[in-house]
Amino acid sequence: MNDRITIPIWAIGSFLVLMNTTMFNVSLPSIITALHIDAGLGSWIVSGYSIVFALSTIIFSRLSDSLPIRSLLTTGLSILGVSSIIGYMADSFFLILLARLLQACGAGAVPGLGMILASRYIPAERRGRAITVLASGSILAFGLGPVIGGVLTQVMGFHGLFLIICLVFVLIPVLWKLLPKETSTGLQFDFAGALLTIVATASLLIALTQLSLFFLLIGIAAIVANIRHLRQKEKPFIHPSLLSHAGYRKLVIIGFYAFILNMSNLFLMPLVLAQVFHQSAAAIGLTIFPGAILSSIVIPFIGRLIDKYGNFRFLLGAHFFLFLSILLTAVLLPQSPIVILLAYVLFAPSLSTITSTLSNEVSQILPKEMIGAGMGLLQLSQFLGGSFAVALCGLLLSWEKNLPVQLAFQSLFFLLALVLLGAIVMVIRYRSTQQARTFSA
Repeated sequence: MNDRITIPIWAIGSFLVLMNTTMFNVSLPSIITALHIDAGLGSWIVSGYSIVFALSTIIFSRLSDSLPIRSLLTTGLSILGVSSIIGYMADSFFLILLARLLQACGAGAVPGLGMILASRYIPAERRGRAITVLASGSILAFGLGPVIGGVLTQVMGFHGLFLIICLVFVLIPVLWKLLPKETSTGLQFDFAGALLTIVATASLLIALTQLSLFFLLIGIAAIVANIRHLRQKEKPFIHPSLLSHAGYRKLVIIGFYAFILNMSNLFLMPLVLAQVFHQSAAAIGLTIFPGAILSSIVIPFIGRLIDKYGNFRFLLGAHFFLFLSILLTAVLLPQSPIVILLAYVLFAPSLSTITSTLSNEVSQILPKEMIGAGMGLLQLSQFLGGSFAVALCGLLLSWEKNLPVQLAFQSLFFLLALVLLGAIVMVIRYRSTQQARTFSA
């Protein structure tokens, strides 16, 4: 496999998939108005996608242990493309929601399988660079998504957002030719474990977003049943050995923290710019844009440095830059929208560095036969962290509605700074764990 060609093309797929996640945030008010639905029902177009996307990611990653990557990717991109056509032609809320959920089912193939491809076929001395190229596509999508979403919604209506994702059809034959030919080892998939994981995850997310005791109890029951299932199944959906690996557990927690910060920031920044500084959707996108562009430019160079000097110093350093970005926003938020722009210029490359080093580190500490499951669980933890973060930020803002708007946002950014301190502590603890394993070996 020629990774110098394949990885950048895969990054284009990552860009489209992650852009599909953020574009609809901007168009949600238009969808609510056009379909004559309330905001609570309309929010499922975004939150429902996030839930299914997180679960789909780990399922595709787990399937890669027994099925060829290019077959799985072709299936995922085909589902994404066909569901986008359905969404483009849909004229009712439930058809649009169905299209979004089907989109998420297919989109989950791209992020997890990309990291597995890099881990499986790219030598360790070049792997960090490849992973950062994949990350640059994703982080660029977070910045460009709101801009493109706003423009398409104004020009074509929200249906145009579905149409642009049909570009994935172009990628299917190209990647099919470029990806290595693998042989299937026979489908060995724990369907019961996957179902219990889906039920537990979806129930807990719904319980949080809807403040539902009923779904909370369902989620807890599914977790208990899944733990019992893990102990009895010979090859379960989630390897117990992954959960018993002290270093890997800490990396999963760090990934969970990282996407709490990422999705919280991406959720709060547009609200700050709209409600505090009264910016339009287009101006909001342009404020976020420089950080995303800078990240996509510098992250390949960081990847080369990661290959040369290792993961840890960049993982720790990026967390300190994140802390500086969040603290800058929390303290100076009322001053100017330029504060948000400068803070995101620090934030975006740092977040890309963290996600890249995490994936690279997982590929190095896990045995080859566990990389698929390990990458899938890491991705799941990240997307779940993001989903929980957005729901919690919404709840906290509703509880703070009697506070001055600037103070409400500042308090949330100070809270995120505390979360970052916890993440930094976990990074240092991870280093201690790995050093102890080295000394004992």
